Amino acid sequence: MHLRLRPLRPDDEPAVRAAQAALAAEEFEFAIDLGPDTDWAGYLALLERIHAGVDVPADRVAATFLVAEVAGEIVGRASVRHVLNDWLLAHGGHIGYCVLPAHRGRGYAHEMLRQSLVIARAHGVDAALLTVDDGNAASIAVIERAGGRLDPVWPRSDDTPRRRRYWIA
Repeated sequence: MHLRLRPLRPDDEPAVRAAQAALAAEEFEFAIDLGPDTDWAGYLALLERIHAGVDVPADRVAATFLVAEVAGEIVGRASVRHVLNDWLLAHGGHIGYCVLPAHRGRGYAHEMLRQSLVIARAHGVDAALLTVDDGNAASIAVIERAGGRLDPVWPRSDDTPRRRRYWIA
């Protein structure tokens, strides 16, 4: 497998919009904040600013957004947050990733997480927090295989879905 994580390019728009549509059926956002009418060049500029930590929206943090590519095809994406705000500490974590439905079950999530951990460490994250829905057995297995240790102390509330919280040092 030759999966690589890379930044979005100008010519990725059709593939990313197709991925956005494919995951909408699962109520999951492939490209965060990419709406149907969002200007692509403006979106790429926004991701660059967020990566650099410049003019980051108040509810966001500096982060690296990457697509996972195998043989020239986008198969998933990863978002590596350089720091955590209160919401991410309670609900999101340092790393979020997804594999497109047509590409699941091939080990891509494991490799995406492995590479994302390298990127997180390069941004000063010594212990990465990951969260996962209780019912997502595939992602739980990926996180545990990568060395994730379940955190028994979880800030829960009635309005949040049941999730697990893992730390990977």
